[in-house]
Amino acid sequence: MKVAVSIPDPIFVDADLLAKRLGLSRSEVYARALGEFVGHHLPDRVTKAVNDVIDAVGEADDAFAAEAARRAFRHTEW
Repeated sequence: MKVAVSIPDPIFVDADLLAKRLGLSRSEVYARALGEFVGHHLPDRVTKAVNDVIDAVGEADDAFAAEAARRAFRHTEW
């Protein structure tokens, strides 16, 4: 979808430089940035997506995976 938005000049310049550095279009940079912002402010969407996947594939009773997840989460900052 195309939209028109006003962006402060310094942000536009930085986004343009970043797009060139990463080899992306400006649109891709803005889309990714907005996606990060929305994900941060609507965290329930992420939880719902994970739950939808679990519902689709089912939960496995895997003791090894459960222990590995517990160990990984101990070192994860939420």
